[in-house]
Amino acid sequence: GTIHLFRKSQRSLVGKLTHEFRLVAADRRSWKILLFGAINLICIGFLLMWCSSTNSIALTAYTYLTIFDLFSLVTCLISYWVMMKKPSPVYSFGFERFEVLAVFASTVLAQLGALFILKESVERFLEQPEIHTGRLLVGTFVALFFNLFTMLSIKNKPFAYVSEAASTSWLQEHVADLSRSICGIIPGLSSIFLPRMNPFVLIDIAGALALCITYMLIEINNYFAVDTASAIAIALMTFGTMYPMSVYSGKVLLQTIPPHVIGQLDKLLREVSTLDGVLEVRNEHFWTLGFGTLAGSVHVRIRRDANEQMVLAHVTNRLYTLVSTLTVQIFKDDWIRPTLSSVPIANNILNLSDHHIIPMPSLKAADNLSPVTSTPAKPSSPPPEFSFNTPGKNVSPVILLNTQTKPYGLGFNHGSAPYSSVLSQGLGIPGMGAAQGFRTGFANVPSRYGTNARGQPRP
Repeated sequence: GTIHLFRKSQRSLVGKLTHEFRLVAADRRSWKILLFGAINLICIGFLLMWCSSTNSIALTAYTYLTIFDLFSLVTCLISYWVMMKKPSPVYSFGFERFEVLAVFASTVLAQLGALFILKESVERFLEQPEIHTGRLLVGTFVALFFNLFTMLSIKNKPFAYVSEAASTSWLQEHVADLSRSICGIIPGLSSIFLPRMNPFVLIDIAGALALCITYMLIEINNYFAVDTASAIAIALMTFGTMYPMSVYSGKVLLQTIPPHVIGQLDKLLREVSTLDGVLEVRNEHFWTLGFGTLAGSVHVRIRRDANEQMVLAHVTNRLYTLVSTLTVQIFKDDWIRPTLSSVPIANNILNLSDHHIIPMPSLKAADNLSPVTSTPAKPSSPPPEFSFNTPGKNVSPVILLNTQTKPYGLGFNHGSAPYSSVLSQGLGIPGMGAAQGFRTGFANVPSRYGTNARGQPRP
């Protein structure tokens, strides 16, 4: 048959997603998540129907938390998929950033739902509809039971890490203050209330409490506006809880370093710079690859007599405690300070009968000149490190070859040699031709040299 070189696969996007889903479904750990996902879809369907029948926007806001639970289950599946996949040439650092992106997308969608609830609540304040409480309390307890059961039964590694690493929300801070007051009265409750509470469990309980208050006020006084107020409260709690997680996951996507890791990295780099044979640590770059995973690269300059493999092992051993994906480039010290090179002058140049000696103009204010660069020395400026190709104080005369005739016997040169003849004589190339006619120019001559036809200095 015909062999097609570099032929790409014709699998569509749906086919690729189906293949990856089968890969995840083959793991027995994902069956539990898939089961909870199916139950979550059924629960969301019933809750949306009850929201429509009761005409309660507070119950709708609480239902969005159940939709967020569905997003968290999808994120958990993605986490399992990331653990199964191995790094590829396209994704050389692995697929850990996919779960970071899933957490970021889930929290941002929850905040968008909260903003939608706020917009609908403002419209309801202008024209408040009647709220039916027939299934309001039933829907509240069904959603609360399922949310708590999902959060406590499924070990969601990405969200568990983000909820602990991100900054606390305003709801957590207020509950923490209230818990300290309660624990001051009843010290036995300190093991339950004083630790940092799970933000998802906290918002589920707070939302259910707001709906219970709404149900009682509507049943007692037919105060329908409290439903809108409860919706605004649930939306604000949702937004305040999800915002710190969005910020944290967004910083991970931007490849930043967590603030609590910067000090540890600086300490490790100082330890590496003091290792035997290490001269310099430079071009260090570290970033967050995933949740709790750091990647980085560093260049290490070592002595010429140092063992590269030994230094590499020590550097990797020190940094690997914090940076799991590390690239270290070792190079030896090959820096050489350039030196001045002198070119010997040919013997035939020393014959002064065939050459003109052009005296150099006298240097003024010799006392104010630097002996290295022949430039006025400034007390405030340090001397230059190198003095290559700079005119010196004691400049030797420039010797020019005298190859032209003197037809008038007056000692003046008239005319100029053609350019081709100049090249044929091998000017500036020592060792070419019998009459090595060339002009020796030193690198340290001043910018004005030579004479014109009238014997005046040429500008």
